[in-house]
Amino acid sequence: MNIKSLLLGSAAALVAVSGARAADMVVAAEPEPVEYVRVCDVYGTGFFYLPGTETCLKISGYVRVDIRGGDLLGKTSNANEETYNNRARFQLRADARSETELGTLRSYAAVNFNYQGTGNGSFVGVDDDGDGDIDRTVQTGFYDNDDSFGIDHAYIELGGFRIGKTDSLFSTFTDYSSGVLNDGLIPYGPFATLQIAYTYTGPNGFSAAIALEQGDEDEGEGASGITEDYAPYVVGGVSLTQGWGKVGIVAGYDSWEEEVAIKGRVDVNFTETASAFVMAAWDSGGNDFNGVFDQGTNFYAPWDGDWALWAGTAIKLNEKATFNAEIGWDEAENFSVAANIAYELVPGFVITPEVDYVDNFDVDDSDAWGVNVRFQRNF
Repeated sequence: MNIKSLLLGSAAALVAVSGARAADMVVAAEPEPVEYVRVCDVYGTGFFYLPGTETCLKISGYVRVDIRGGDLLGKTSNANEETYNNRARFQLRADARSETELGTLRSYAAVNFNYQGTGNGSFVGVDDDGDGDIDRTVQTGFYDNDDSFGIDHAYIELGGFRIGKTDSLFSTFTDYSSGVLNDGLIPYGPFATLQIAYTYTGPNGFSAAIALEQGDEDEGEGASGITEDYAPYVVGGVSLTQGWGKVGIVAGYDSWEEEVAIKGRVDVNFTETASAFVMAAWDSGGNDFNGVFDQGTNFYAPWDGDWALWAGTAIKLNEKATFNAEIGWDEAENFSVAANIAYELVPGFVITPEVDYVDNFDVDDSDAWGVNVRFQRNF
């Protein structure tokens, strides 16, 4: 056997062995393509599709720090001196939506995590100079900063129906109040409640809504709060929104106290950057109040007396700054003014300094000033 024959035979043997091994090899399947998160723009910005579903989800919220002080907004320290009344809050929101044969199915939740000043003492007058007149009002009792957690909203919507925990329709249907931080110096309505509601949105800006509500004891200011039997509170309203602005009216019936409250509001858009509103309210049980800060008995009427008035404005000064102001007045001669400038330092970060003032024209030395500076990062 010569060298050439030996080499050819070896090569043939190697080819045969390679072919046999190749026949025995397991061929790996092609990897399945990864399903990346898809943007869902049906309901606005920030939504994405949950993988493998047609449900769109949006996660949002804010981190907020409030620094407050003054006779109106400050706290009294354990040494009976004025001190800050600060708060840090983290709010997390989850908004899930999908389309069904009955309309849009939505679930929405917002939770608050707070670290803020607390105190359970009563308000007393202090005579600093000994002349017999009250110079300032302070809150006595133990003061500390505590952590707290609360559900702000948790509800389900299908079509125009809603069920769950949210703010009362009596406050939301007239768009709350204004853009000031402390917009409830003269209270305009309750907030937290369990609710079953239906909202109809028609053509040409017309809207109507009705709700059955349970109320909430914390919203009753020590008087009327949560309903005491199976009869729910009832709220209904109608509104019209046009290019020039909006007009709306809402009424609430406290079934336990058997009292009615009615509130109307008119908004006017003067330009694309300037608007103003006027709001008025009436309470059938307003004459039940027996003190300057007694909130009465009607769940839907936390102001004092039969009637209350509010007015405010919002003016966009430039691309970064907006001026907000509000005044309030009620039958018990409580008066309030609040004004701020919301300044967007960078996109998503707003700094808002605000000055607040309250007085009662029937009570001597009852005026008080307060300052609130808010830092808020939205996401």
